[in-house]
Amino acid sequence: MEVAVIKDHHLVDVFIGVDVGKTNHHAVALNREGKKLLDKALPQDEAKLRSIIGSLTKHGTLLLVVDQPATIGALPVAVAQAAGIMVGYLPGLAMRRIADLHPGEAKTDARDSFIIAEAARTMPHTLRSIAVADEQTAELSMLCGFDDDLAQQATATSNRIRGLLTQIHPALERVIGPHLDHPAMAELLIKYPTPAALRKAGQTRVGEYLRKWAPRAGTGWAAEIFTALSEQTVVVAGTGAAGIVLPRLAAQLAQLRAARAEVLTRVEAIVEAHPLHTVLTSMPAVGARTEARIITEVIGKDFNTAGHLASYSGLAPVTWRSGTSIRGDHPSRKGNKILKRAFFLSAFAALKDPASRAYYDRKRAEGKRHNQALIALARRRCDVLFAMLRDMTLYEAPKPKAA
Repeated sequence: MEVAVIKDHHLVDVFIGVDVGKTNHHAVALNREGKKLLDKALPQDEAKLRSIIGSLTKHGTLLLVVDQPATIGALPVAVAQAAGIMVGYLPGLAMRRIADLHPGEAKTDARDSFIIAEAARTMPHTLRSIAVADEQTAELSMLCGFDDDLAQQATATSNRIRGLLTQIHPALERVIGPHLDHPAMAELLIKYPTPAALRKAGQTRVGEYLRKWAPRAGTGWAAEIFTALSEQTVVVAGTGAAGIVLPRLAAQLAQLRAARAEVLTRVEAIVEAHPLHTVLTSMPAVGARTEARIITEVIGKDFNTAGHLASYSGLAPVTWRSGTSIRGDHPSRKGNKILKRAFFLSAFAALKDPASRAYYDRKRAEGKRHNQALIALARRRCDVLFAMLRDMTLYEAPKPKAA
């Protein structure tokens, strides 16, 4: 989706507002004078969408505006783009604010589609244009979204495992819990899910099993596990049921991580074939996932300045002023949250880079908290990325300033 507003608005003769739905949409078409040319339901069907949209072409140049360009709104957008019609998007926040300007409190598809069409006719600055995504970008976007879902499920499963371990044996959780991100611990819980099963296997056997997955750390982890087992002799109620649940949760965690690895392999193949791969990865701590997010969320969009990109990413501070009661700059709560998270995590990974670490330490010395310093580093890296993409140059580490 483009950040720029709709261009050539003055050439549009018919404004079509579409309130998208899962099975049916509703469309209202207005001409430049505000006369209603169409007000009817649109089925989620390509042939019928083409027919209805085509019937309006006799009135002149069309602009189709939706309230949701992806998922359930993807088909009407694709049909309009295939027909050579301009397509726009009215963001949800703008939609809600514009709706308050219209009389009535009813929430109907017909009213919403009329509001979208009227906004497109009278307030073009509220619209965002939608560019045709190439296959590479569309595939990356879908894979990254799926990867985010897998990551959330893996985190929830890991937290559930830690919760059960804390319930039946807190000392054991203090050893296993912090290392659940390693495949060895999930495999251990699949084979030996309870304290009794671990004791029965013995430290030697457990150590040998762990070394299959963690050759260097396996022996040490086994020793820590049996030290923890010795700290509790009572059996907590529910331990037997945990022995049924834990191995299944551990297997689920292993499957989720295997799925993420498969997705990452495909993402890496796509980004490595992208023309900007060398430019993007020249910046420290820009891996395949971050690069994919930059390609899907930044490349192809119109940013005039580094500040524009930072604002879009939610990294530009917002100044609050209200008399003498509220003053200061605060982190933005708006912007592209996907891109903001990618920049934030990349900044955290970049702390291993000497130049990035020095900048982070300088911000900490100024009194900023950890997250504030990371946001500042992410903003700095965002500015550098803008310059790299603008000039098509590789990353250059900043030179130390003379004392």
